[in-house]
Amino acid sequence: MKNLTLLTDLYQLTMAYGYWKKGRSEDQAVFNLFYRKAPFGGAYAIFAGLEDALNYLENFRFTDVELQYLATLKGNDDQALFEEGFLKYLAELELSVKIMAPQEGTVVFPHEPMLRVEGPILQCQLLETALLNMINFQTLIATKAARICQAAEGDAVLEFGLRRAQGTDGALSASRAAFIGGCTATSNVLAGQLYDIPVKGTHAHSWVMCFDEEQEAFDTYAEAMPNNTVLLVDTYNTFEGVKKAIQTGLKLRGEGHKLIGIRLDSGDLAELSIVARRLLDEADFPEAAIVASNDLDEYTISELKKAGAQINLWGVGTKLATAYDQPALGGVYKLSAIQKDGEWQYKVKLSEDKIKVSNPGVLQIRRFIENGKFVTDVLYNEEDADPEKIKAYPLAGRQVYEAQGEAVDLLQTVFENGNVQIARKTCQEIQKYAAEQVKMIPDDLRELKLIKNYLVGLERRLNELKNDLIEKARG
Repeated sequence: MKNLTLLTDLYQLTMAYGYWKKGRSEDQAVFNLFYRKAPFGGAYAIFAGLEDALNYLENFRFTDVELQYLATLKGNDDQALFEEGFLKYLAELELSVKIMAPQEGTVVFPHEPMLRVEGPILQCQLLETALLNMINFQTLIATKAARICQAAEGDAVLEFGLRRAQGTDGALSASRAAFIGGCTATSNVLAGQLYDIPVKGTHAHSWVMCFDEEQEAFDTYAEAMPNNTVLLVDTYNTFEGVKKAIQTGLKLRGEGHKLIGIRLDSGDLAELSIVARRLLDEADFPEAAIVASNDLDEYTISELKKAGAQINLWGVGTKLATAYDQPALGGVYKLSAIQKDGEWQYKVKLSEDKIKVSNPGVLQIRRFIENGKFVTDVLYNEEDADPEKIKAYPLAGRQVYEAQGEAVDLLQTVFENGNVQIARKTCQEIQKYAAEQVKMIPDDLRELKLIKNYLVGLERRLNELKNDLIEKARG
C-alpha cells in the first residue's frame, strides 16, 4: 500500500502543530471512533475496513515527499504555515499509538467504539481523518450488503457496482466490503485480483446489438464462452429472447456444455421471471439460473420475493456500491480521556441533542450472549470498573439490566508501537465470520425497518462518571 500519510484534513496538521508548539505532543489521550445511529433505518452495522486501516498505519511516515509539500503551505500572511522545527519533528515521528478494535466482520451497534486509539495526542489527531474514511465507508457498504443478502433469502448476490461507484478507490473498497457483507462475487476484476474475491460476468446489450440477429449473438457468445454462458435476453423482446437462449442451450448441450442461465435487466422482473422459468423448465433446463439486475436493493428484492419472482441470482450494482439511500455512515472520532500528571482526566462532548453527548473513559465493550443470540452490550471504563459486577444502564434511561449468559470483550489490540498485533484475515475468512455474527442478531433486530433498538448500556461507574461530568460541564 502506498504512503497515505497526507490523506488527512489540514486542521489535523494545524492542531498537531499547536500541540507541538505548546509542548503537549506527547500527552497521552484516548479517542473512540463510533457511529451514533444505525444505517439504512436498521438496528446494526457490520464493522469493516480494518485491514485497509492496518495497512495505512503500517505505512504511516512523513518522507521527504510529504515534508517538501508541507513546507510549501502558507498562512494568510503569505509566510510558511509550519516552521522548520515542526517539519523536522514529523520527519522523525514513529507511531507509538495503541489501537484496539473488534474483529473485522463483527456486528456493532450505536455508540460502541469500532476503534479505540490511545497514545500521544498529536499522533491520535493525525490519524483521525483517514481512519474515519476507511472505517465509515466499508462499514456502510458491508451493512448494506448484509441487508440485501438477507432479503435474497439465501440466493446468491453479485456486486455489480463498479461503473457507478464513487471513483477508483470507492469501487475497490465497495467490492471488498460487499463481499464481507455476504455477496458471493463481484464484477470488479481488479478487486478480484487484490482481494481474492470470485469474479462473475456475462455480456452487455451491446454484444447483442452488434449482430444482425439475436440468435446469432447468443450462439456466437456460447461458442466463444461455452463454460460461461449466461445470456442477456431483454435487448428486444424478453420472451423471444428466452426462447432463443433455449435454442443456444440445446446446441451447448449437444456439444457437452450447458446453459448456465439467463439475465433479466428491465421490465416487470417478477412476471418476466415467472414466464421465463416456465419456458426453461418446459425445455428441460430446470438447472438454468435466472439472474436479475436493474437498480435492485433490499426493498425491491423483498418485494419481488413476495410477488413470487422466480429469480435465484441477484446482480446488485448502484444501490449497493454507492449506499444509494444513505451515502455516509456518519461515524465520528471523539476524545474520551487525556492524561495529566499520570492521572486520567475523562472528557465528554456535550450537545443539546442527547444522541451527540459522547461517553468518557478508556472504553471496552462487553457483549452478553444467550442461546446463540446477542442480548446486550455494556460499555465500561477499563480504568474504573469491576469486571465481575457489570450491569447495563441503558443510554436512553436509568433502568438497570443485569446481563446473564456468556460474556466476551470485543476490543482487542490490533496495532501497537508501529506493528500489527493480530493475524491477518482473508476476505473469505472475514465474510464467514460476519455471516456467523449476523445469525446471532436477535430476529426482530434484523428487520429491514427498525422495530426496536438493541440494548447498549453503560456500566454503573461509567454511568455515574458521565452524569457527573455532564452536570459539572453545565455548571
